[in-house]
Amino acid sequence: MKYIGIALLASLVITFSARAEQPQDFLSIFAAQAKLDKAGFAGFDVSRGQQFFKSQHGADWSCSSCHTDNPTSMGQHIVTKKDIKPMAPLVNSERFTNPEKVEKWFKRNCKDVLKRECTAQEKGDVLVYLLSLGR
Repeated sequence: MKYIGIALLASLVITFSARAEQPQDFLSIFAAQAKLDKAGFAGFDVSRGQQFFKSQHGADWSCSSCHTDNPTSMGQHIVTKKDIKPMAPLVNSERFTNPEKVEKWFKRNCKDVLKRECTAQEKGDVLVYLLSLGR
């Protein structure tokens, strides 16, 4: 019975992912995935997201290496020098509105910074941090 519930939840995550258009939609998706990943999932945390965003990981990079310590401001890729629009959704309404872009950039950036993909918990923590900015 437990496996049926997990399979149903997984299919709902996939279905809902295709229709996500707002940052809150992605939080719901990340929460559902985090529950699948960890039975004791207790929600996302702004402080944990901020710490994750600003801390250096694996290759001495952090999210803030390119997105700055203030994600309400423009950033710049540290290698390519390409400008990056602000990450905070309240400042940049295009952020976290397109499922393909959200998945693409989390996957690429997490592999660059962490040398692995981010967990749903990490994605959700970062997103609640970014949503807390500009209020």
